[in-house]
Amino acid sequence: MKSTTLTRGERQNRHFSESFKVKKVQEIERGITRISEICKEYEVSDTSVRKWILKYSTMKKKAERLIVESQSDTQKILDLKKQIAELERLLGQKQIQLEFKDTMIEIAEEMYKIDIKKKLGTKE
Repeated sequence: MKSTTLTRGERQNRHFSESFKVKKVQEIERGITRISEICKEYEVSDTSVRKWILKYSTMKKKAERLIVESQSDTQKILDLKKQIAELERLLGQKQIQLEFKDTMIEIAEEMYKIDIKKKLGTKE
C-alpha cells in the first residue's frame, strides 16, 4: 500500500487555486470544517490557511467578528455554575448531617452498651 503523504519538496511546489481557497474559507466560516482538518487533509500549514482566511474571509470584509460563544451559551454556563454551587452547598449539609448521626450513634452505643452499627449491618 503506497503512502499518500507528500514530501516537503512536493508540498512546496503545490499551488491552490483562488476558488479552492475561497471555498475552504467559506467552509471554516460556516463551521463545516476546521483549520486543523484542512491542514491535515491537504497537507498545508496552519499559517497558510490563516493567510487564506485573512485574504478571503467575507466576515473580515464586512468588518464583522466571529463570536464563538453566543449569549445563550453564556447564560447556560452561568446557570450551570449556580447549579453546581447549590449542589455543593447541599452536599456539605448532607455531610454535616451524616457526621451528626454517626456521632449520635456512637453516644448511644456508649450510653446503652450495645453495638448499634453491628445490629444495623453497617460497617465502619
